[in-house]
Amino acid sequence: MFVDLHHLALVFTAYIIAAASPGPSNMRIMGVAMHQGRQSALMIAAGVVSGSLFWGSMAATGVSAILAQYAQALIVLKILGGLYLLLLAFKAAKSAMTSDDRQGGAIDAAKASGFGLYRRGLLMHLTNPKALLGWIATMTLGLGPGATPATVAVILAGCAILSVTIFCGYALVFSTAPMIRMYRHARRWIEGTLALVFGAAGMKLLLSRA
Repeated sequence: MFVDLHHLALVFTAYIIAAASPGPSNMRIMGVAMHQGRQSALMIAAGVVSGSLFWGSMAATGVSAILAQYAQALIVLKILGGLYLLLLAFKAAKSAMTSDDRQGGAIDAAKASGFGLYRRGLLMHLTNPKALLGWIATMTLGLGPGATPATVAVILAGCAILSVTIFCGYALVFSTAPMIRMYRHARRWIEGTLALVFGAAGMKLLLSRA
C-alpha cells in the first residue's frame, strides 16, 4: 500500500504542466468566461473536466493504450477533433468581424443552455487526441511494474482534483470584472486571436500523421 510521494509529485507536476498550458480547451474556457460570464464558463469547464476524467479512467484500465495502437481509431479522433476546432475557429472569426452593436443582439439570441455548454466542453476534450495521449503518458510515468490499485486510485484522485482546480480556475479568473471589461474593449481582437488558435490547432490535427 506504500506510495512513493516523490514519484507522485513528479506525476502531478507533469499533469499540471500539460493541463494548465494554453490549448484549445483552456482558450475556449477563457473566451466563454469573458464573453458570457462565470456560470457559463464553469459549465463548459465541467464538460472539459468530465472528458479529462473519462480519458484518465480509460488510461488507468489500459483501454486508451490499446486504442492508441490502432491507427484508424486515432485518425477518426483527429478528424473529429480537427473539424470541431475549425468550427470554433469559424464562429470566433465571424464574431470578430461582427460590430459591437450587432454582436450584443447575437449574444442574447445564441446564448447556450448550461447543458449545451457542458456538452461543448465534453465534446472538445473527448475529440482531443492530445488529451488521450497525455493521459497515457501520465499513467505510463506513474505506474511502474509494481504499481498497486492504491497507486492508480491516488493518481486518478490527485489528477481529478488538479483538473477541477485548473479548468475551473481559468473560468473563475477570466470571468472577473477586470477581465470582462478587457474583453468588451478588445472583443474583436480577442475573438480574432481565438479564431487563429482554433484554426491552427484544427489544421494541425487534420494534417498530422497518425
